[in-house]
Amino acid sequence: MSTAKKDYKRVTVKSLVEMKANKEKISMLTAYDYTMAKIVDGAGVDVILVGDSASNVMAGHETTLPITLDQMIYHASSVIRAIDRALIVVDLPFGSYQSDPKEALRSAIRIMKESGGHAVKLEGGKEIKESIKRILNAGIPVMGHLGLTPQSIYKFGTYTVRAKEEEEAQKLKEDALMLEKAGCFAIVLEKVPAKLAKEVAESLTIPIIGIGAGNGVDGQVLVTHDMLGMTHEFNPRFLRRYLDLYTEMTNAFKQYVTDVKAVDFPNENEQY
Repeated sequence: MSTAKKDYKRVTVKSLVEMKANKEKISMLTAYDYTMAKIVDGAGVDVILVGDSASNVMAGHETTLPITLDQMIYHASSVIRAIDRALIVVDLPFGSYQSDPKEALRSAIRIMKESGGHAVKLEGGKEIKESIKRILNAGIPVMGHLGLTPQSIYKFGTYTVRAKEEEEAQKLKEDALMLEKAGCFAIVLEKVPAKLAKEVAESLTIPIIGIGAGNGVDGQVLVTHDMLGMTHEFNPRFLRRYLDLYTEMTNAFKQYVTDVKAVDFPNENEQY
């Protein structure tokens, strides 16, 4: 039996586990700056991900690989200053945790100390188990990430759906169980078959947050700039655009140019 929805004044890692137990779906969006984070938090989104997708969205890189730890700390610090309620999860960027558990711990500590973030997110399963354990032993909450892991894009060679074949699906299930047993408080599943994602969500006690993983999971995450329609070249099946800000902003900018050149802006009421 589900219980009445609880009003969380501050969302914590414990809150997310409670939400799953109460069958309340978890909402998660990205933010990389103060202004956007203020709006997202004020709308009641449960989790804000300061994603390494900032590499694409904010800096224009083709992949998430170029963004640095210093840059992630900068973005996370901006977001933290804006929020009152949401849980802030910060991606550990490529190269800051994969090969050396001690380096992983140093990277996570820097994010927590210098940005004020609430948790970190790492991509991968058993291959990064020691890094995850080292971070968790320091008291830092960890969110896992399985399925399509963008930091490994050159290994995969494509952004296609993962774990369609039985062998990879079995590994994903084993990795998800390992992450739960290690102590992760939640896992993101990206671009995996809905049936598999639902099976994982039902087999674990920690929340599974999906992106392109169907509606049988415990919550959903999207890149805010994508769901607002600020981007327009990116059209995966899982993306619902709630606005078309690309068109609206373009029209507003064009109108501004027209008004300035026609000496219509500023008018008499807009001057001192």
